[in-house]
Amino acid sequence: MSLYIAPLRNIKFAMNEVLDFPSHYRELPTAEETMSDLVDAILSEAAKFSENVIAPLNTVGDLEGCKFDNGAVTTPKGFKEAYDSFVMNGWHSLSQDVEYGGQGLPSSLNSIVLEMLASANQAWEMYPALTWGAIKTLEAHGNSDLCRQFLPNLISGKWSGTMCLTESQAGSDLGLLRTKAIPNGDASYTIRGSKIFISAGDHDLTDNIIHIVLARLPDAPEGVKGISLFAVPKYKLNKDASLGEGNKVHCGSIEHKMGIHGNATCVINFDDSIGYMLGEPNKGMRAMFTFINESRLSVAQQAVANMEASFQTASSYARERLQMRAFRRMDPASAADPIIAHADVRRMLLTQKAFVEGGRLLNYFCAKQIDIVESHPQKAARDTADNLLGFLTPIAKGFLTEVSQEATSLGIQVLGGHGYLKEWGQEQRYRDTRITAIYEGTTGIQGLDLLVRKVLASKSKLLESFVSIIDGFCRQNADTYYAIALGDTVDQWKGISNELSLLTERNEEEANAAAFEYLMYSGYCVLAYFLAEGAVLADREIQSGSEEELYYKSKQTIAKFYFERILPRKDALKMAMLSGSANLANPDNVVYDV
Repeated sequence: MSLYIAPLRNIKFAMNEVLDFPSHYRELPTAEETMSDLVDAILSEAAKFSENVIAPLNTVGDLEGCKFDNGAVTTPKGFKEAYDSFVMNGWHSLSQDVEYGGQGLPSSLNSIVLEMLASANQAWEMYPALTWGAIKTLEAHGNSDLCRQFLPNLISGKWSGTMCLTESQAGSDLGLLRTKAIPNGDASYTIRGSKIFISAGDHDLTDNIIHIVLARLPDAPEGVKGISLFAVPKYKLNKDASLGEGNKVHCGSIEHKMGIHGNATCVINFDDSIGYMLGEPNKGMRAMFTFINESRLSVAQQAVANMEASFQTASSYARERLQMRAFRRMDPASAADPIIAHADVRRMLLTQKAFVEGGRLLNYFCAKQIDIVESHPQKAARDTADNLLGFLTPIAKGFLTEVSQEATSLGIQVLGGHGYLKEWGQEQRYRDTRITAIYEGTTGIQGLDLLVRKVLASKSKLLESFVSIIDGFCRQNADTYYAIALGDTVDQWKGISNELSLLTERNEEEANAAAFEYLMYSGYCVLAYFLAEGAVLADREIQSGSEEELYYKSKQTIAKFYFERILPRKDALKMAMLSGSANLANPDNVVYDV
């Protein structure tokens, strides 16, 4: 009963009307290739693939899961056939480097296609998405020989890639990792250790898997300053680049999880495997952040994708399900009204919709910045985009994954008892999206990254890089309700940032205590700006006599709902974060056991 329809009209509203992707693409070297007709065709075909090929496998993947037998992992029924079709039709190489067989289109197109894939089936989407991160990491840090060996098959989709960070004793604290890398006297290293929670760590979709692995050299200093990065193939390569013998990379087990059952989460053992260094010795964390940041934004897309799919089911159900007589009857002759006639149901649906549309705009804005960083001809533009990405990435990852849990939970609530049943797919969306707030750095870690590393360390310069955009919007639309409300919001945002800076100077723990609330506060402010942009644009379209008046009025309704019912949450967050760290009692002051 859970069917996904790609929201192409809303995707194009975000891309073309609010964020002006057509002008953006004309500024890039790929302008001639990225024409509107081509983009429309790509989006249309991606929608068909997501709806007709991937979405039907979502429930299959959840119920069947991956199988582990005698060291081999098998994906759910239909996953491999869908993956082969994905590769054969060129989707895997869409935004990849033409030098190694890619199509060379902007990364943002990949990101937008990824949203549709994740809405259709998050567990399946993770297989190609992780490979794209491995490709970016190899391109950025691999030498020419490694790139020639690995990239063509990774880009074509014949091979896949993973990110291998976590160990049993070293979760988010990667400075504690123990995996060893022993030099072999040539360009290779012997990798010895075990990694856990490796998404897509082993499977039957591709001929080879290239693991991107953090490990320590024998003489490495302790902590994160002693970590290096390596590419470790599951199978070795022969001199003619054909697949050779196994590389002593073994899957020890797969995890039994709350959600994303169709994606294999593995224990991967490196039993004296051969690997190749990426980047410089003991600077592996810096290199790995290429992969981490790519994945953080992919996870933000997953959050929006799950909210979109949950909203679609909830909205459809609410318009058809008859229950009780509404205060204002939709059909006085019937015994009951559709539940969408009840104000509380509309509250839940509008909350979902506001987070989806605001989150989509935030994600697409970040995707634009990646395009600029990667290929804009002007250095000043690249530097500005890099600053914006540094500031917005933890917000996109942290905030959107938190509200995705809220929105998918509301999706269950709209359906009531039926939402609690598997047949409607709502409870799966909730289970699947729950991981998004954990992997690629928990929400607390995103909050620390935002507040400590980005805002306080830059003395609010990175905050100003985004706030200046909001200020420009307010000046251009000074007579609107949204400009006035945003002006007050931005002033408060800057004031809180300054207060936290002073508090942290006196007590460093204050930043840690306030980080989560600061991240959520920032997220509400960011979405307010993007929804305001959409509302003002919609008003112009209505005033010009658009034939889509109802469509544009809905954008105004969503923005007004957000500003009046959701944005006020920031005031409670302000009180919490400025209350100080003293109310977070030290462990020895509270009885935590039973």
